[in-house]
Amino acid sequence: MSHAMAKPCSIIAIDGPASSGKSTVARAVAHKLGYIYVDTGAMYRAVALLAVRHHIQPDDVGGLLHIMQQYPLRLHAMPDNEPNKVFLADEDVSHALRAPEVNALVPHIAGHHKIRLQLIAMQREMAVHGSVVMDGRDIGTVVLPQADLKIFLVADIRERAKRRWQELKEKGHDVTLSTVQAELVARDRQDKLRKHSPLQKAPDAIEIDTTGKTVVQVVHEIVTLCTSGGANAYKWPGSDNA
Repeated sequence: MSHAMAKPCSIIAIDGPASSGKSTVARAVAHKLGYIYVDTGAMYRAVALLAVRHHIQPDDVGGLLHIMQQYPLRLHAMPDNEPNKVFLADEDVSHALRAPEVNALVPHIAGHHKIRLQLIAMQREMAVHGSVVMDGRDIGTVVLPQADLKIFLVADIRERAKRRWQELKEKGHDVTLSTVQAELVARDRQDKLRKHSPLQKAPDAIEIDTTGKTVVQVVHEIVTLCTSGGANAYKWPGSDNA
């Protein structure tokens, strides 16, 4: 008896802590399936960038909401496995979203319920037609609980720190590996303990440990859960694995 190829999942949610490989893997999975990729973390980073540029205190929710109205945020999906481009008004700010001063503010920004509500509404709108891979920290639990496939990525803290450190070095930021690891530990704690939409694995999510694995291996695992297709070779940012 022959079996037809399984129909790909229409909505894929990929969650996990910082530098577990979410964005790299989600982008590659979307590229493999021909889906739209949505980087929700970049949206929170864009709000943090606004706070930095306009000298708004991270606990000034009213000020943050006001500046978000002044500089509308939008994501632009890119072809060929490229990251989303992020615009504030008409300015492409993609290059500025990983700066250390932005990194430092993101956990505070992400903890504000009113800001999350605005961004969640945008994220849900992006997924309304399906054929989307979305990554973040609350996609499977809050943003898209109806997702067809939920993945929760994890990785050893030392490997996560090395990935982030290499990425920052490539962008010209002078930081030490120990500093990056300490920041990730603090970020994990803030994400898990925040009142609204804390980082947690959805009950029906499949956990994948990316420690010691190449991107191609992780992508293959996820794509195989949706269809019998394989995966092309991708690289972790800042690494030479294939």
